[in-house]
Amino acid sequence: MIERVYDYRQDSERAGTVFLVDRLWPRGVGKEDLEGVTWAQDAAPSPNLRVWFGHTADRFAEFSSRYRGELDKHPERAEPLLEAARSGPVTLLYAAKDPEVNHALVLKGWLEDRLAA
Repeated sequence: MIERVYDYRQDSERAGTVFLVDRLWPRGVGKEDLEGVTWAQDAAPSPNLRVWFGHTADRFAEFSSRYRGELDKHPERAEPLLEAARSGPVTLLYAAKDPEVNHALVLKGWLEDRLAA
């Protein structure tokens, strides 16, 4: 499951492990707001890729391919997420505005592919 970090509430009935998967801490969100959430910033796109993408919809297909390439080259960066997903539900929190064009969607797909293999 993916969810926008600004919609996340600690008191919600959510099973499993919750990860913040952004490289940068989200603006306006205090550490206390994400108590119990693991910050998996290493699983986020590299700084260069993140800047190149800039959440531009026209670049999403190419971004997805490049980001999956990064994950394939360095799967250890997402290993904590894979371990958690093997034992139960996982929620990926992200700060991007567009729910259809963001790295969390790509990461979710990559994790699902790895779990199915």
